[in-house]
Amino acid sequence: MSDEKNPEYVEALARGLAVIEAFDEETPEMTLTELARKVDMSPATVRRNLHTLEALGFVCRNHKHFLLAPRILTLGSAYLKAVRVDEAIMPELHRITELFGDAANVAVLDGVNVLYIAHLSETRAARRMASIGVTYPAYATSMGRVLLAHLAPEEVDDYFKKAELRKLTDMTVTDEEALRAILAEVRVNGYSITIDQLDYGITALAVPIRDGVGKVVAAVNTSGYSPRLKPQDLLEQRLAEMRIAAARVSNLLLRYPALLHSLGTH
Repeated sequence: MSDEKNPEYVEALARGLAVIEAFDEETPEMTLTELARKVDMSPATVRRNLHTLEALGFVCRNHKHFLLAPRILTLGSAYLKAVRVDEAIMPELHRITELFGDAANVAVLDGVNVLYIAHLSETRAARRMASIGVTYPAYATSMGRVLLAHLAPEEVDDYFKKAELRKLTDMTVTDEEALRAILAEVRVNGYSITIDQLDYGITALAVPIRDGVGKVVAAVNTSGYSPRLKPQDLLEQRLAEMRIAAARVSNLLLRYPALLHSLGTH
């Protein structure tokens, strides 16, 4: 995380990135006033950032509303190309989806959320779907629970101080004590299963991905439609293959140090 007291910290750059990150599915287009309110900056500061981003081609206008331009995709694709995600991770996601259908993902912990860095799906169900770059609350996802379970105790405490635990479905566990018990169980078992926690109809099984010294740096999951996936079936039919996939990705990471190092920063 950035240290604002560090003399090398560039506040102007941080503000520009905050403006970019303010655009989401709920607010894809905003006026200058709306954007300034969302990022808690003065309209003058936001205006300077918007004009700069517009000149660079990352932001465009629709009358008085600003929105992200297609060129913004180059920022994310630069990461994927630089660290060779397609070569290091995607082969195993293809193998998982060929075996089981449904969807497979890899994610890292990003603050209080999980950030998806790889995704492959063969389903088109009418439910919340993952994609590269999307974030979801860690406590409500299988990969998030795997990643949280392997944090140091003080990091888990910090997570619960910062996370907003809210109901996403009637099934979502939001009680801190209950979640801590779940994380302890995940750490012992080495996997996490979630059912209708993030959204109705999503059941997922996740296992950890480790670096060369055994530190958990990411998680991989397989997910599908809840009514046809039972937890016992996931364990019997998919867990062994998911652990093989995680081990293979872990081994491949040694061949792609840029990716490994980037994962180790989370």
